[in-house]
Amino acid sequence: MNKFLKVAVLFIFGISTFQAQNAQKAKALLDEVSAKVKTYENIVIDFKYSLNNPKENINQESKGNVTLKGNLYNLNFMGITKIFDGKKIYTIVPEDEEITISKYDESDKDAVTPNKMLTFFDSGYKYSWDILQNIKGRKIQYVKLVPISSKDQRKEILVGVDVQTKHIYNLIETGKNGTRTTLTVNSFKTNQPLSKNHFTFTESKYPNYYINRLD
Repeated sequence: MNKFLKVAVLFIFGISTFQAQNAQKAKALLDEVSAKVKTYENIVIDFKYSLNNPKENINQESKGNVTLKGNLYNLNFMGITKIFDGKKIYTIVPEDEEITISKYDESDKDAVTPNKMLTFFDSGYKYSWDILQNIKGRKIQYVKLVPISSKDQRKEILVGVDVQTKHIYNLIETGKNGTRTTLTVNSFKTNQPLSKNHFTFTESKYPNYYINRLD
């Protein structure tokens, strides 16, 4: 093997080793985030959501909040409330005075639900260490996720992690069609006092609503 070829092989090997270490470091940080989330009895999040696609002249912003407890959730977003009590999902739309009740499909592992918002990145992606930003005095480390499945319509996802708290600060998702969605956590509270009916749907509260039972 001539000297040039040796240098080239060592260079390529060095890049591969660096990329592997880079991916391990990125995955290790997300594992820390996931592990910490699981230690809380409940989590209450206020967030801002934005949707942008310059090609289609789309630029939308909205706010919402979600309460998580294990696999239970109570989500308020864009005027709609969605409650999961562990068995069924209740979607309440006050504007239409309509409620949809459906069963949760445990076999659908790819379903994006609020209770997966802080752990969706556990598998199914290639990981890489990205930039570190100082945002309002907070050090936010980004990890880039690239979906392994070619069928996934997402090109990449950036997960911003607060270095000190190990909580997610934001999620920036870029679609293959150029659509960019950003979810920014404005408030992250844990172990809050909740009413025993916080994840319970009470039909009597909606006497004039049309109820659509899918299952």
